[in-house]
Amino acid sequence: MKITRIRIYKTPLPYVGGTYVWGAGNAIKTAIASVVVLDTDAGLQGCGEFTPCGENYMVAHSEGVQALARLLAPHLLGQDPCQVAKIEQIMDHTVQGHGYAKAPFDAACWDILAQSCNQPLWMLLGGKLTDGAPMYRVAPQKETSETIAELDRYRALGYRQFQIKVGADWSHDIDRIRATVPLLQSGETAMADANQGWRVDHAIRVARATGDLDFILEQPCRTYEECQQVRRVAQHPMKLDECVTGIHAAQRIVADRGADLCCLKISNLGGISKARRVRDYLIENRIPVVAEDTWGGEIATATLSHFAASTPPQYLQNTTDLMNYNTRSTGLGGATANDGQLYAPDTPGLGVTPDFNSLGPPVATYGDPT
Repeated sequence: MKITRIRIYKTPLPYVGGTYVWGAGNAIKTAIASVVVLDTDAGLQGCGEFTPCGENYMVAHSEGVQALARLLAPHLLGQDPCQVAKIEQIMDHTVQGHGYAKAPFDAACWDILAQSCNQPLWMLLGGKLTDGAPMYRVAPQKETSETIAELDRYRALGYRQFQIKVGADWSHDIDRIRATVPLLQSGETAMADANQGWRVDHAIRVARATGDLDFILEQPCRTYEECQQVRRVAQHPMKLDECVTGIHAAQRIVADRGADLCCLKISNLGGISKARRVRDYLIENRIPVVAEDTWGGEIATATLSHFAASTPPQYLQNTTDLMNYNTRSTGLGGATANDGQLYAPDTPGLGVTPDFNSLGPPVATYGDPT
């Protein structure tokens, strides 16, 4: 089997809640999705998606996939997409870094490989260990009364884990946490996610002022070292996110016992191939993970649903239904969300196909034009 054509699509994904505010003054109304579609001479087609949460999040940009495609296309056309390790090697040898832009190519190859085996992707990743992954839902920075109402709406839909966005004003964040966390019901969990927004001294003040409350403190500061300063003071479990960038970061976290949970954003880690290795290493060392991505529609959500399904339930903290954060789609079919749980498709491959009506014409095409 050979790759005969590569197409790149881009489409806006407006946030369903209007404006999504997070971290230290970050706000988006519309994310830009990049979708990669690979065609083969065997008639199989694979797809993958990368959508950044804003144009400067984690050094990722919506132009990255299109720019990378120009460099990768001459090396990928004619290659067997089922040889996912070889494709990964070709991409890494062609361009160093920029894993977020490589991630949708990696996903598209896994999609084709699973289809060629007539198996859902979760089977190739180790089997279905979690049938219905618990989801969390984000409460962006809003007035406290609006946040409480939003949490109630999500609770009615079956969500039992909530990510409360903080990080803009540490003193106001203390009030926000103290107003929302005590409202949690039995069996519910909250994460206060600063998205790197606090200085160390501010994060320590927040931790001390909320030490009597039960919640997970997520990525309080920008660097790993800064987060460790806070960890030495905070009584809360700590979840690391943005600084979990690959296997070397995971090895350091394990050696230091530097986190109680790790968020694995598939695109941040460079795709399914690399994310799988990081996940398995962390789980082997008894650190629970979150199956997630930076943002996305149906294609990105289908990818992370297979990743979540193939994760042992005792080490899967949660995942999320990114597709339901948008008013526009990238794919047809895919994962389903029901009563606070995300279910991966059982059909071959990712179980999702590109929504070409929503995506519009490709912004770039390489290879066979037919």
